[in-house]
Amino acid sequence: MVAVKFGIAIFPTDYSISMTELAPAVEQAGFESLWVAEHSHIPVSRLTPYPAGGELPRMYMHTMDPFIALTAAALASKTLLVGTGICLLIERDPIQTAKEAASVDLISNGRFLFGIGGGWNREEMADHGTAFETRWKLLRERVEAIKALWADEEAEYHGDLVNIEKSWFWPKPVQKPHPPIILGGNGPNTLKRVIAYCDGWMPNRGTALQRVAELREMEAEAGRGHIEVSFYPRATADDIEKAAAAGVERCIFYVSPDGRAPALLKLDELAKVTAQYRGN
Repeated sequence: MVAVKFGIAIFPTDYSISMTELAPAVEQAGFESLWVAEHSHIPVSRLTPYPAGGELPRMYMHTMDPFIALTAAALASKTLLVGTGICLLIERDPIQTAKEAASVDLISNGRFLFGIGGGWNREEMADHGTAFETRWKLLRERVEAIKALWADEEAEYHGDLVNIEKSWFWPKPVQKPHPPIILGGNGPNTLKRVIAYCDGWMPNRGTALQRVAELREMEAEAGRGHIEVSFYPRATADDIEKAAAAGVERCIFYVSPDGRAPALLKLDELAKVTAQYRGN
């Protein structure tokens, strides 16, 4: 039997199912986690092509703030893990984001998962003052600064792009030493970044399954503990079994952002597909 956990993801929008209805439905259907995407805004200038090809779907322009969405989800559920999939930390102030993430972890009593990424939309990040070329260095420094704020009584961080003088910062997260930090993406240097400053890897489709063994070799060489892999397969028994055989520990599936009925219909379909692996 496949030993894998299952999560649900959504672009939470102003026209999608409410998080207070979706979260308990996901929990009652037997799923382990609920993930939300993030885009602060979408510049009308569409110089950066949509990675999936074609026109950019309207949900990208309508996405809610992920921490507010996850707060609603956490309060409407009891055991469901709630995560950012992903948080565009390169577009966010690290101090405020550290506070929002720690607050969700506190409100949920330690059920928060911090998925992060470097983004793809140059115009979007430019409006936040982020240069596309240095976004990965910025991401690492913001992660390191957030870890310091979460852990230290008098926290400080001094990098090339991020500077925080000695500060008092609360709340601290419930999870110790901190909520899992999970890096999204599957670029050539992604695994190096996972090893350097993250606790998990969350690639999308593509060649990711072939790289799980590479990650295991790298974590052993670095003396790291086990790094959990989450993945977004197609919702078929064959793809789920391939992911599990490759060493994926969590499979995540999207439900529709286009209203209540489509989301619940997809959730029911996914519950049936995964039931044999969840023992229900």
